[in-house]
Amino acid sequence: MAITELVLSELRTAASAAADKLATNIVGLDVGERLGITDAFLVCSAPSERQIGAIVDEVERQLKEVHDSSPLRREGRGTGTWVLLDYGHMVVHVQHEEERAVYGLDRLYADVDKVDLQLPDAP
Repeated sequence: MAITELVLSELRTAASAAADKLATNIVGLDVGERLGITDAFLVCSAPSERQIGAIVDEVERQLKEVHDSSPLRREGRGTGTWVLLDYGHMVVHVQHEEERAVYGLDRLYADVDKVDLQLPDAP
């Protein structure tokens, strides 16, 4: 089952916002059939707590501005190594590069479809 246009649009906005703040390894995953509680994940990385905070702030700002969408809940903001923004229909994971390697969401969901985020290729 493919994700809806609304979810796809918000996922792409979040990915673009993350890219604006220099997030790395930005991946969209269609997890709807696998999880049943959300339609998609956006997973991205950053090398520092400060950059993670900047990415999270920009994702929230752009989703509010463009889609009038706010997260239902936030987790991990105080830790600075993995912040989760739960929008209900999608979940944004901003992880420190080391956390991403340890927890391996990419490996855990390697069997789900990736979403074309329409991001420009990195230089």
